[in-house]
Formats: sequence, structure tokens, C-alpha cells
Amino acid sequence: MPKMKTNSSAKKRFKVTGTGKIKRKKAFKNHILTKKKKSRKARLSRPAMVNDANEGLIKRLLTI
Repeated sequence: MPKMKTNSSAKKRFKVTGTGKIKRKKAFKNHILTKKKKSRKARLSRPAMVNDANEGLIKRLLTI
């Protein structure tokens, strides 16, 4: 049986933590940043964890 391929788009977007949770970046921090407050942009820079409902799907894409 051939090896499982990791989904290329998923491996660029998600990282697995030491505890096995999946880390992601927050949306809305790419462009049109002049109208957004500094505090909002700082909050969007922090990483977030993937929701439990989607964690299984992403783990399957990452072949974990």
C-alpha cells in the first residue's frame, strides 16, 4: 500500500503543538489594515487553536 500524502495547503496553514492540538492563524490581517485599530491587529496576530469539531478533519489532512 502506498504512503499517505499530506495535504499541501494544510501543512502550510496548520502546525501541531506538543500536546497534539492544532494551531492556526486568525483571518482578517492581510490587507486594509489602516482602518483597523492597533489593539485589534495585535489580537489578530496571536495564534489560535482549531475548534474540536474541525480537529479530526485537519488531522486527517495532515495525516497524523
